[in-house]
Amino acid sequence: MSPRNRPFAIALAVLATAWGLAFGGFSLARHLKPTPEKVRAFLHSVDFSKLTGPQRAEVLRKLAKMLNALTLEERREARLDGEMAKWFAAMTDAEKTGFMEATMPSGFQQMFTAFEQMPADKRRKAVDDSVKRMREQREKAALAGPDEVASTDTEKPAELPPELREKAVQIGLKTFYDTGSAQMKAELAPMLEEMQRSMESGQLFREMRQRRPGP
Repeated sequence: MSPRNRPFAIALAVLATAWGLAFGGFSLARHLKPTPEKVRAFLHSVDFSKLTGPQRAEVLRKLAKMLNALTLEERREARLDGEMAKWFAAMTDAEKTGFMEATMPSGFQQMFTAFEQMPADKRRKAVDDSVKRMREQREKAALAGPDEVASTDTEKPAELPPELREKAVQIGLKTFYDTGSAQMKAELAPMLEEMQRSMESGQLFREMRQRRPGP
């Protein structure tokens, strides 16, 4: 190679190396990024009920980290697996409380505030719509195949009873959540995440605008 072309060739080699490293890093990050499938695989690979002491704390930290890396839509997919409900059933109240606090999406407080500003009828509709969408997603997953959703009623994610949903409507989600038991918070979480999705899509705010009187 002539001296004149050598700098150009070196520059090309450096650029190619940089692109190769960047692509490799992107591929590695994509491979390591948690997905609903990886969460479900992790849930099925560990029998949480048989773990003790530090082992329980460690796997809960790992699960919380994986869930926090998912979008709300991906969390919904992961929760459709009844294995999550089995983990919750095996947790102590302290573990449930700690896990819920560790995995609460940052937007929940804003959603709580938006909910408090709605009248009771709009609150009730927002809650009922969220529960309806949750059921539709479970039915859709069930039609997709037995591996997509729990096969028995005892393994399906718990759903907040109607009387508790009405209580949340009357006193407000934040007060209801803050004063609830660890088990109630676990049952409430899927509905809250569904309402958070509604807020991010603008649906919850449209409900708020519809309640305001016209000029």
